[in-house]
Amino acid sequence: MTARFEDVIAWQKARIFINHVYRITKRFPSDESFGLTSQFQRAAVSIAANIAEGYKRIGKDDKLRFYNYSQGSLEECRCYIYLSNDFNYISYDEAQAMLVEIEETSKILNSYIISIKIDKVGMSKPRQNICLNYLTTYLLNH
Repeated sequence: MTARFEDVIAWQKARIFINHVYRITKRFPSDESFGLTSQFQRAAVSIAANIAEGYKRIGKDDKLRFYNYSQGSLEECRCYIYLSNDFNYISYDEAQAMLVEIEETSKILNSYIISIKIDKVGMSKPRQNICLNYLTTYLLNH
């Protein structure tokens, strides 16, 4: 476990993604300010914010709930990426790059969630490490 939420790799990746979202949404038409622009920005911020909030939760179920909220926000952003491309607010290449960022963040967050779930069932540490190594490798390669 890390010492602070800032050390959680999924949070670090989410922070980079948020900056990417804010950079691209500056180019969106002004009539989208209260529509897609706002929704996209809020969903992106929600990814990192829920990781941070869940990090400080004491109960594992409570932690998992906030990390699940982050997963939901990741998927919401995936939808906004497709819509932004559909409306020609971002190029196909920009959309693909953002989808890669989302996928990497999602896989890392899933690994983190799995580690909490494994710890929750009381598995021995050596067995936990074997499971985590396997699952992390699987998630990062699929």
